[in-house]
Amino acid sequence: MQDDTTSVDGGVATPGNDGEAIAQLQAAHARIRAELGRVIVGQDEVLDQLLIALFAGGHVILEGVPGLAKTLMISTLSRCLGLSFNRIQFTPDLMPSDITGTEVIQEDRSTGAREFKFIPGPVFANVILADEINRTPPKTQAALLESMQERHVTVSGERRDLPLPFFVLATQNPIEQEGTYPLPEAQQDRFMFKVYVGYPTYDEEYEIAERTTAEIVAEVSEVLSAADIQRFQRLVRRIPAAPDVIRHALDLVRATRPAEAQCPEFVRKMLTWGAGPRSVQSLILGGKALAAINGRFHVAAEDIRTLAHPVLRHRIVTNFSAAAEGYTPDRVIDELLANFDPTNTSLDGDERINKVLSA
Repeated sequence: MQDDTTSVDGGVATPGNDGEAIAQLQAAHARIRAELGRVIVGQDEVLDQLLIALFAGGHVILEGVPGLAKTLMISTLSRCLGLSFNRIQFTPDLMPSDITGTEVIQEDRSTGAREFKFIPGPVFANVILADEINRTPPKTQAALLESMQERHVTVSGERRDLPLPFFVLATQNPIEQEGTYPLPEAQQDRFMFKVYVGYPTYDEEYEIAERTTAEIVAEVSEVLSAADIQRFQRLVRRIPAAPDVIRHALDLVRATRPAEAQCPEFVRKMLTWGAGPRSVQSLILGGKALAAINGRFHVAAEDIRTLAHPVLRHRIVTNFSAAAEGYTPDRVIDELLANFDPTNTSLDGDERINKVLSA
């Protein structure tokens, strides 16, 4: 397949094949990580998952306690990518029009004529930080649904397209639950990944303290443009996924559904609700982006398994039995991965599930 798009280096138009484009994406990823490392200490897995979601065209929920540099991480990433960035602080009194924008009446002083003029809201940017998204009521949370899925908003009956690429990163605080509104399942499903931001190690926290209390402030350079990112997003979709890899992703997702006749017994006992079809799409698209970042033009079953936790943890609902026995969504996913052997994809669907049930 031929690709006559723009090269990353210098923005010069150079024809080349997809293999060369994969090498460019891999090099760009390394440069982005190097630039982020000038500001962000540690959090390697989190940064990798953010970039995988970006190149796959998805959105991310970041969950972590205050002070773990979630906002700094996102704003620094937007500067590395040369993208416009807006931060929306979600509060109980935030209205949908505060996000999407609104129409106001303006008067032409020369003629006295009045007309409606649209004032864009903060959602009109490439990178949106929805800070503490669970602090605003569902009506306002839902204002993001259309923009996340369709890449446009509708105000006063008129569709208005958002700038591309469009990347939403929402943060949640897992500690403070008073005065919060849990995200509806329909909206959580729009996020490709849910990423946990953990505490730094001792050495990382020492380096953070040393850096942030010094006079010198690190600057980052722009690595990619919006056009480069869109080109890489198209490239990721062209990466082939073998039928066996797709079946492995499908098996994992279908095994999370308690209503399925061939659901593992521990899942039926621990889950109220399983993951939907969008989970399979996220696993495969994320696997393609991960393969590209690693310089491969094919998806492996291991790519799917690597992304199972961030893709599935916010799409499965545990019940009271799980809480009583200490089962978190991540522990359910761990057991699923342990039971599913990706080498069994030569069997048909029923045979693969039956092999898991008999394990």
